[in-house]
Amino acid sequence: MRRPHRVPAAARTAVSAAVLALLATGCGAAGELKSAGDAPSAVEPKSLWPDLPPASAAPYDYGEGETARIPGVRVTGGDVRRLDPVAVARAGLKARTNRDSGLDELPDSTVRAIEACRTAPDDCPVLAPYYRDLTGDGRDELVLGIRMPDRQLAVRVYMPDGERLIRIMSTYDAVISVELAGHDVIMRAPSVIPGYEYRTAWSWDGRQRAMLPTRDEILRTPDHRRAPKPTSGSSSPAAPSGATAGSSGATAGSSSGAR
Repeated sequence: MRRPHRVPAAARTAVSAAVLALLATGCGAAGELKSAGDAPSAVEPKSLWPDLPPASAAPYDYGEGETARIPGVRVTGGDVRRLDPVAVARAGLKARTNRDSGLDELPDSTVRAIEACRTAPDDCPVLAPYYRDLTGDGRDELVLGIRMPDRQLAVRVYMPDGERLIRIMSTYDAVISVELAGHDVIMRAPSVIPGYEYRTAWSWDGRQRAMLPTRDEILRTPDHRRAPKPTSGSSSPAAPSGATAGSSGATAGSSSGAR
């Protein structure tokens, strides 16, 4: 917890004296303090349609909160940096989620490309891994990106659980960029509205024991960082698997995608 900054007593006395001297100069002094007017009154929220029965179940399953144990992968010493990213991606194809939304499944063409990473590394869709402690337990998680058709990107996060590996996040979108900020995974995606973009922050939820989209918003895009227009085609081939990378953000192409 950050401690409050305390000003030394001598400095506080000097500042107080200077302020009193300024006030003593009267209202006609240059740079005088002026009132900004009355503060607006707080308005109590108004509940609309209070007799409407509240919904008790979500109409759609977007796959948030889904987790899966990755079969056949052993995390020696709880260190995910020792894992082969391609082996993790391949083993994840056989993983069974705790809730079947179907949103963790990859297109057939992407599955074939993952299975052929050893023989055709130039076409391997598994991007270089990133590592960051996203759960706050002092151990790094593994963050993988998998290129998909139409320049979409699947983003998956894996957590060590003893010697087991648990997938705690699985989503995909046509992204402008993916960033790691503190304990969050932040995904930026283009909007159909010119000059705007979506920004979704995924954060660890200890109760659900999964990464959840805790903030999902649409924002104005700064002029110096205009969201690219949706295009078709595939992005450049990924580097051969097994390479490690730091904990900075990764960037991918953009296109139309699922949300």
